[in-house]
Amino acid sequence: QVQLLESGGGLVEAGESLTLSCTASGGASSHYTLGWFRQAPGKEREFVAAIYKDARRTSYADSVKERFTISRDNTENTAFLQMSGLKPEDTAVYYCTGDIVWGTVTRGKSNTWGQGTQVTVSS
Repeated sequence: QVQLLESGGGLVEAGESLTLSCTASGGASSHYTLGWFRQAPGKEREFVAAIYKDARRTSYADSVKERFTISRDNTENTAFLQMSGLKPEDTAVYYCTGDIVWGTVTRGKSNTWGQGTQVTVSS
C-alpha cells in the first residue's frame, strides 16, 4: 500500500514561487501516476496537475498552465509541483494522489491521498 506525504507549503506573497513535494513510501510508487489536487475553503477539490510513471506524459488544469510545472524523481520516490507567479486564488490545501491508472488519478478517484499541505498567497 503506497502512502503519500506532502511538504513545502507555506505563506508567500503574490508573484512569488513555491515548490511542493510528494514523497511516496510503502509500495511500487514508480509504477504510479502521481497528481496534485487542491481545495480552497468552501470549494470542491479540483485537479491541478498529473505526471505519468515515466514522466513522458503530463497534464495541467487550465488555471495553472504556464505557471506550474509537475516533475518527478523516481530514484527518490518523489513528485514535485513547482509553482510560480502565484496568485491569491491559488490559496488552498494541496493534496498529492496516486494510482496505477492515469485516468483514476486525473479524475480524483484514487483511494491513495496524502494529508495535504497548506499554500497561502497574500495579495
